[in-house]
Amino acid sequence: MLTVDVHTHFIPADVVAAARHSDGFDGMRAERAGGEDWLIHRQGFRYPLNTTFYDLDARLRSMDERQIDHAVVSIAPPLFMYGTDAAEAAGFCREANDALAAFAAGSGGRITAVATLPMQDPDAAEAELQRAVGELGMPGAELGTEVEDRPLDDRAFRPVLEAAARLGVPLILHPSYVGAKAGLADFYLTNLVGNPLATTVCAARLIFSGALDDLPDLRLVLMHGGGYLPYQIGRLDHGYRVRPEARGCRAAPSEYLSRFWFDTVTHAAAPLRFLVGQVGADHVVYGTDYPFDMAAGRLSDQAEGAGLDAGSLAAVAGLSADALFGLKLAEPAAGDP
Repeated sequence: MLTVDVHTHFIPADVVAAARHSDGFDGMRAERAGGEDWLIHRQGFRYPLNTTFYDLDARLRSMDERQIDHAVVSIAPPLFMYGTDAAEAAGFCREANDALAAFAAGSGGRITAVATLPMQDPDAAEAELQRAVGELGMPGAELGTEVEDRPLDDRAFRPVLEAAARLGVPLILHPSYVGAKAGLADFYLTNLVGNPLATTVCAARLIFSGALDDLPDLRLVLMHGGGYLPYQIGRLDHGYRVRPEARGCRAAPSEYLSRFWFDTVTHAAAPLRFLVGQVGADHVVYGTDYPFDMAAGRLSDQAEGAGLDAGSLAAVAGLSADALFGLKLAEPAAGDP
């Protein structure tokens, strides 16, 4: 059974080296504490700097250990760099995308990379997306669910979304932060609650704003099980029926669920079972969030107790991602050309 992990992250080795020897880009630094390396952002966020973020051999060994055939790799979200100087961010993204492409090229066909874009400059982001797809062969990009305080449905970002639709590549939407968020500083809630909340708000805004009506070919991938969207879609539908403020879209919000793909990172079998039943196995893709410490486990561990039939499990494991990203990894069915 083909297994494709669509939610796994990368840090360029040059970024790690710079952080180890001095303050790196945007003030990042690396330090060793408690017997392990940490990457620390000047705004306060810190996380274990697992070697598999940047070491290809270690990454491939880890994929073997976790029984993953193929990985769709994206930049670690704290490296979106949306709050930095626009010109510097564009240069950083270009170098990061070249490093991502090289990481994938050296993997023997086991890794596909998607781009990161300097979204604070939409023109530069559109140009970099075109370069990443056209020159580097990347089948998509990863964007933050917001760009600093600006939502993705902001008209300023429309050219980037239009370019993705025109190029026929999906966009992975991933929350990002480099410091604590207001009201969520305690108990790691910036991540535990803030990440799924950010995804939910982003997706709801793209629906209610009419952006998905305007861009019928745009395909979007939501991390962490889609946040709260699949589980509260009925509430959004009710608001659409009874509140005039919620009628910026042409149809009820539930009609747009088919525009999204959802990863499996729910950390429990019951929500995964519900998710597959709600959106269909062809719109659920295996993900881990590796190598962050919030990563989920092997497919067998995530699916245990979810009650997926063989066909649904095969779709979630890899067939849905294969079709979404155009990977062409799956064996053709008997009788197919």
